[in-house]
This record gives sequence, C-alpha cells and structure tokens, in this order.
Amino acid sequence: MIRARTRSADGTRELAASLADLAQPGDLLLLVGDLGAGKTAFTQGFAAALGVSEPVASPTFTLAREYRGRLLLHHLDVYRLEQISEVLDLGLPELLDSGGVVLIEWGDAIRQALPNDHLEVALTFIDAQRSPPDERRVVLTPVGPRWQVRARAIAAAAEPWREASPR
Repeated sequence: MIRARTRSADGTRELAASLADLAQPGDLLLLVGDLGAGKTAFTQGFAAALGVSEPVASPTFTLAREYRGRLLLHHLDVYRLEQISEVLDLGLPELLDSGGVVLIEWGDAIRQALPNDHLEVALTFIDAQRSPPDERRVVLTPVGPRWQVRARAIAAAAEPWREASPR
C-alpha cells in the first residue's frame, strides 16, 4: 500500500500521469472514493499522459467511454448499476483483452465480479479544518501478481506525492 497526498485537482492529475507511464495493455485500475473525491480528475491525468487529446468526462450516464492514445483507454463508471449481473453487459473481459487499459470509477461496488489483478486507487478527502479544501489522500494498492511486480515502480512514480506512513 502506497499513501500519497495531492493538494489540488491538478496535483491528482499529475500523480495519475506519473502512474500512466507504467500502464501496460490489459491493466485494470479501480477508482474508489466518495462523490467529488477526484476519480474523474485522476482519469483525466492518466488519459493525458497516454496521449489522449480529447476532453475526458465522467461516463456516469453512458457507463463507458473509449479514448485513443498510446494505449486504448476504457473509462467506465458503474455508479448507476443496480445489480452485479449488469457488469456482464459491459463486456469487461473483452475490454481487458482489447490491448488497452480499463479504469473503473466506483470499482469497489463490483469488485467481486472483477479479476483479482488490479491497482486500487482510493481517493479520500482530508479534513478541511486542518488542510486545504482540495487536498486528497490517494492510497494505491497493487492487487495480484500483475501489479505486485510493479509495486516498486508504482512507489517510485508516486514518490513526489508520497505521504509519510502513520506511526
């Protein structure tokens, strides 16, 4: 588990861009956090680093968007799914086999239907009474062998935003 802290939406985008340099075909990232925590900002930075030039918006109502860059980027938002069986309609296995990267906002809601090989990106607000209002904690958790082998590279990519471990 790697703990980072960003001080603005731009900082969240920059952290994501740094992580996108590590992206490989077939990667899955679960974006977790409350409304407004920065999941879409993270995706925007990730997409920009992949060379996506078009605007990236949350696919809340369309469920999925596709962007072309160095790698194909599939951006899913499963917030509105009512049943876990609806995940099958998204064609996730095909998206993972497409040679691209899949980022799923609210991915924790469908975790049991996903491969156990992903990078979890948990974004949370930091107490606004003690911190700037746009400050976020970002916890990166590599899950499964595909991500465990890149744990050091993930830590190095996140180093400029690294948060000291609690004692």
